[in-house]
Amino acid sequence: MTTRRMLIGLIGANIQGSMSPALFADAFAAADIEGYYHLIDADRLPGRRVPELLQAMKTLGFAGANVTYPFKQEIIPLLDAVDPEAAQVGAVNTIAIAPDGRTTGYNFDRRGWRKSFEATFGGESAADKTVVQIGAGGAGRAVAYALMDLGVSTLVLHDLDTAKADALRSEIAANYTAARCRLAGDLERDIAGADGVVNATQVGMSGFPGNPVPVAGIKPQHWAADVIYTPMQTAFLKVAAARGARVLNGAGMCVYQAAEAFRLFTGVTPDVAQLHRAFAVAVAARDAAAVSAA
Repeated sequence: MTTRRMLIGLIGANIQGSMSPALFADAFAAADIEGYYHLIDADRLPGRRVPELLQAMKTLGFAGANVTYPFKQEIIPLLDAVDPEAAQVGAVNTIAIAPDGRTTGYNFDRRGWRKSFEATFGGESAADKTVVQIGAGGAGRAVAYALMDLGVSTLVLHDLDTAKADALRSEIAANYTAARCRLAGDLERDIAGADGVVNATQVGMSGFPGNPVPVAGIKPQHWAADVIYTPMQTAFLKVAAARGARVLNGAGMCVYQAAEAFRLFTGVTPDVAQLHRAFAVAVAARDAAAVSAA
């Protein structure tokens, strides 16, 4: 029997800390597939644009790729087809490349974040609740629709780019009802009156220091979630935890979306519990390396 071979990638910027290579390596080994997960980091490829990177993957025979910041929306017009769920979200985080070069975009961030939330907090922590979300970009769009899936009664959106936040608000109103989504007014007051708050921006990630969330209104009854896992505890989550809130980082979102992408690329459903273990091992190794380097 011939061993299957497969080449997968990740397109993004500042992605050297990604855990996806470790997750895919573990899943490839379990499925007896000779696979390689290649980081296509725009920060390491100055001057290279997304169309060139996508064409290079086709030429090299990639079976597909994950897509991360800042290309989740930019890549859509370059694709031959977009899955309905990704089209609704308006962002793509996974591309399948057929042998003939045809590309199809998917969004597994939405279900990945939803499954992570359900596993950590339980769906009841969002159902009929008010949630404030900071960030309406590619990841933010996926999280917003995941929150709709979870049944939030009111989603309060904030983005420094007001037009971006308003566009997402309008789309949610069209897909659901206008009453379920509004723009933030006084962000600190909105957070104080909410049940949960999400950071769906890149701020707080290694290379993008800071905390975009006003934390004065966070109380022990809140839950606080971040899409970031590099580092595992952002400045936002540290403060939220110190104020007694339940916290969720982006690790579960990464694992669950990787499981969906792996199944798409290979036809094999990976063991999610094993992927969680592989993620933990990879993070421990990354953190130990950082301590040694320091």
